[in-house]
Amino acid sequence: MRFSNRGQVDPFIVMDVMEAARAAEAAGRHIIHMEVGQPSTPAPALARQAMAAALERDSLGYTVALGLPELRRGIADLYQRWYGVDLNPDRVVVTPGSSGAFILAFSALFDAGDRVALGAPGYPSYRQILRAMSVTPVDILTRAENRYQPVPSEIPADVQGLIVASPGNPSGTMLGRAELAALMTTAAERDLAFVSDEIYHGLHYEDRAVSALEIGDEAYVINSFSKYFSMTGWRLGWMVVPEAHIRTVERLAQNLFICPPHASQIAALAALDATEELEANRAVYAANRALMLDRLPKAGFTKIAPPDGAFYIYADVSDLTTDSRAFAAEVLEKAGVAVTPGLDFDPVRGATTLRFSYARATADIEEGLDRLTRFMASR
Repeated sequence: MRFSNRGQVDPFIVMDVMEAARAAEAAGRHIIHMEVGQPSTPAPALARQAMAAALERDSLGYTVALGLPELRRGIADLYQRWYGVDLNPDRVVVTPGSSGAFILAFSALFDAGDRVALGAPGYPSYRQILRAMSVTPVDILTRAENRYQPVPSEIPADVQGLIVASPGNPSGTMLGRAELAALMTTAAERDLAFVSDEIYHGLHYEDRAVSALEIGDEAYVINSFSKYFSMTGWRLGWMVVPEAHIRTVERLAQNLFICPPHASQIAALAALDATEELEANRAVYAANRALMLDRLPKAGFTKIAPPDGAFYIYADVSDLTTDSRAFAAEVLEKAGVAVTPGLDFDPVRGATTLRFSYARATADIEEGLDRLTRFMASR
C-alpha cells in the first residue's frame, strides 16, 4: 500500500523517551520522570465527582459540534475572571484536546502550500501537523537574549501565518503585553493569520500571562484543560476565534470530530470551579521551579533561561554534548532520570539542548536533582 508524502512526519521524541523510561520501569528500575509535560496530580475532585454523577445520570451521547453551551459560557466567564475580557461565548470552540484545536485552526486558516512561521525552540507538533496538511512550517531561530521568543523583525518574508506560545514549551518564557502587541500588530499589517497558544496560562510564578484577546480579536487563541486544570488524558481543549470564523470552524468540527468527548466536557465544567485545588497545584510547581533554578546550575546545567510559567527548564548543554539524544539516554541509563532531548523542539540546534520538566511531586523533583548531581559529579 502506498504512503502519502505529507504523512511522513517526524516522531515526537519525548514519546520515545517515555517508552524507554517505561521499559526501564518494567525491568524493575525506579525512574524519575522529568521528560513529560504532564501534571502528576489527577483531575480536580470536583471534576471527578461530576463525572461519576454523570455516568449514573446521563447517556453521554453526542453533543453539538462546538461543545456544551454551558461549558462555552463557563470558559467565556474564565476570560472575564482572568483577564477582564468580555467574551461572547459563541466564539468559544470546545475541542478534542489542544491538538484538535490546532487541526481545526490550521484547516480553517491555511491552504496547502502556505508557509507558517513559528519560533524554535517550540512545540514540535505544530510543525508536524502543518506538514501533514501540506503546509510548510518556517522556523524562527529565536535567541536566548530574547528569552527564546520571536520578535517582529524576525518574522520571515512570504509567510501566511504566525504561531506564538506564551508561556512557551520548552522554555517556559512569556511575552509581555508590549511584545505580544508588537507581534500582533505586525501580523495584522502583513495580513498574516495569528495563532496564540496559551495552554500554559494559569501556570505563572510572578506576573500572569497576557492573552492575545486582551489586545485584539483578530487571533485564534488556543487553550486546554490539560495543564493548569490537570486533565491531560481527558483530551479536552478549546479555542476562541473571531466571530466571522465561527461557522467555518463549526463546519470543520462537525466533519472532522463530530463533537468533543461528552464525558470530559462534564468534568471540565466542574473543573472551572476548582480554583482552590488548582492553585495548590500551582504552589507545588512554584516550589519545584525554585528547586530547579537553585540546583540545576550547581549540578552543572548552567545555561538556562529562567521560566516565567509552565513547568519546564530549557538548558543549553553545548558544553556537555553535541548529541542530546545520546546524552538523554545516558542520563536515563546511569542516573535513572528521564529528560527530553532538545531535538524535539529545535531541529537545527536541539542536539545541544535538554528540557527538564518539574511537573511531578516535589519529593520526586528533589530525588531527581540528587541523582542528576551525582551523575554529573561522576561523569
